[in-house]
Amino acid sequence: MAKATGLSPASVSYALRGMQVSEETIERVRRVAAELGYEADPIARALASGRTGMIGLLCGSLEDLWQQALAVGIGRALKDNDRYALILDAAGDPYRERTLARQLRDQRVDAMIVQPVDPAAEVWPELCESLPVVSIGDGLAGSRTAGEVVFDNRTGVTLALEHMRERGHARIAVLTPTRASTPDRPADVHVLAEAARLGLDIEVVTAPQALTAATGVADTMLADGHRAFFCFADSIAYGVYAASAERGLRIPADVSVMGYDDHPMSGLLTPGLTTVDSSATWPMSSGSSDPGCAPHRRGAVPLRHLRKNERFRAR
Repeated sequence: MAKATGLSPASVSYALRGMQVSEETIERVRRVAAELGYEADPIARALASGRTGMIGLLCGSLEDLWQQALAVGIGRALKDNDRYALILDAAGDPYRERTLARQLRDQRVDAMIVQPVDPAAEVWPELCESLPVVSIGDGLAGSRTAGEVVFDNRTGVTLALEHMRERGHARIAVLTPTRASTPDRPADVHVLAEAARLGLDIEVVTAPQALTAATGVADTMLADGHRAFFCFADSIAYGVYAASAERGLRIPADVSVMGYDDHPMSGLLTPGLTTVDSSATWPMSSGSSDPGCAPHRRGAVPLRHLRKNERFRAR
């Protein structure tokens, strides 16, 4: 390449990376590279630059349709910026999440994006010291994250429970993907506090986001006499629809269901699912959710509205 262009090897290297040389030189080198069929060795480039171009994306559970859509969007956005996503699935398991997070670090990804199953896990401060980490959904307590995208779940939970109470429901089954080993997730803590404030009798039960498993949990709750459900993911709410249909129960005449996420598929149900819409544009602002952490970028995503597709029947 250097011989063909009449440039020094260093200048060719800079031109291929688009830095420290003129635009004319960059175009000249890239034109010659195309003519010669030159392709950079990614391993050699990584060794020279100390960067792999890979961003680790650790999803809490890819059985959740919302997380699937988010992974697609992040992967495409990274590709548009000459980066590549290495997508891993924690399958809702805190231990698996810790193991995969450390594996991503050991594979020398340039940064990590995580939708944490256990935001209070001890692994996060350790990882944040060794590479940039951005969390989505919940902040990572005590960690020096590079950024956080957090949702106003307090407002969403309040909106949902007040809506159900207004329609005459005093006993509500809350289906959450949170496991008993990670009981301190902010949304799950708030649902208990709001239920007490509103005088609601709630039962919080762990439900996987896969349709078959969610249907099984919903069927058990229906057998126990529950007829009002608040689900922390639309994908879990689909299980309530399926279980109700298997029992010959009608929505909303016999069973009331509320979801969370406003996934596009929810509008295809009959009747459409009432769900909390958390999608919105969000401003990034300097600051930290933990006084002991260094400043980072934190975005708060406001809840837009409650999409009402269902008429609740008082019970």
